[in-house]
Amino acid sequence: MADDIKTAMDQGAEQAKAATDQMRAGADKARDAFSEKVVEPAKRAGEAMKESGGKIAEGGATIGKAMIDQAEQNTREAFAAMREAAGAKDLTQVMKIQGDYLREQSQRSMSQAREIGELIMKFGKDAVAPLRGDGTR
Repeated sequence: MADDIKTAMDQGAEQAKAATDQMRAGADKARDAFSEKVVEPAKRAGEAMKESGGKIAEGGATIGKAMIDQAEQNTREAFAAMREAAGAKDLTQVMKIQGDYLREQSQRSMSQAREIGELIMKFGKDAVAPLRGDGTR
């Protein structure tokens, strides 16, 4: 009878160990599935957002520098026109210098606006590329 009890206890222990092993395997499988379905996509999204943020900052700096360069160019052109007008012989020359300056400034403004618009579009595309999964081109 003692042997029967010992055998029954051993069988019970083996069954408990088998059940524990199955539960552990199920838990491992669930953890792996969770990692694959939730954790890894979240990591990739975080990395894409970080890359996108870097591109936005880079684009903002480049656009800011371009705008400062344009303002500097416009100021140089304005002072050049003022110097030329200051050396004019009569009012007709002053009016011609002013008209030429305004025409050139208008063309320059359109060109500068186009340049800034193109930079904004380029950096916008570059900033959203990591979020869409386009990679680094």
